[in-house]
Amino acid sequence: MLGRRSGGVHKVTYNATVINVIIASPGDVSQERRIVRDVIDEWNAINAEERSLVLMPKGWESHSFPEMGERPQEVINKQILNNCDLLIAVFWTRLGSPTGEAPSGTVEEIQEHLKADKPAMIYFSSAPARPDRVDSAQYTALKEFKEACRKNGLVEEYDSPAEFREKLGRQLAQIINKNFTDAASPSGVSSTPEPESGPELSPEAQELLLEAVKDRDGCIMKVRTREGTHVKTNGREFSNLGDPRSEAKWRGAVDELHHKGLIEVRGGKGEVFL
Repeated sequence: MLGRRSGGVHKVTYNATVINVIIASPGDVSQERRIVRDVIDEWNAINAEERSLVLMPKGWESHSFPEMGERPQEVINKQILNNCDLLIAVFWTRLGSPTGEAPSGTVEEIQEHLKADKPAMIYFSSAPARPDRVDSAQYTALKEFKEACRKNGLVEEYDSPAEFREKLGRQLAQIINKNFTDAASPSGVSSTPEPESGPELSPEAQELLLEAVKDRDGCIMKVRTREGTHVKTNGREFSNLGDPRSEAKWRGAVDELHHKGLIEVRGGKGEVFL
């Protein structure tokens, strides 16, 4: 459940739906990957509580973990892609490395996502690049892929990071309105919770989740020290250290999000969650 505060009282008033967004790209657009996360954070800050929707950015660099037995890209598809609702892909001068099934990992992610009949937003940078840093084979492959995309849908181009931010901010709102308005009631209020609205959450778990999606890495820490149990995300400490009730409450919030599949543990100590 999402909650609103009034006079210091946390009132649970409506359900929240999490929309998982995968960020797909080769390695030459790291700035754009950060911009995508920033734009998602801004959308959540403005819309999440009012519309009962939370966008959860995901990427191989933050949500994948070691696993053997399959192709690397197939592992990423299973761990991340298959559970995502929206894909945002960005290209500049590279297409990426072949996977054995597709010309690149990003291309395979796009293909698999579209096969599942899920929406994809594809962007191409027109910013100039130093010729000595451009791999001619990669750039040729990228141009061919770009032409194929133009024949099968509408793609977007941009000339600078600032233009990319502006376009993505506007177009992300448009695609959410078009594809996910049924995920929550128009007013954000639900008098009768529906099963498909997603798992109900305690006020503490919801507050922690909403703060975590603002964190650049989507990271929640639950660490026991001599002071007590720290529960932290986005630079904010939730536990009142030394207060057993407070510490237990926020430990429980982390455990609740983990139990309901909204966060994943990283590392063997169970101290870091994404």
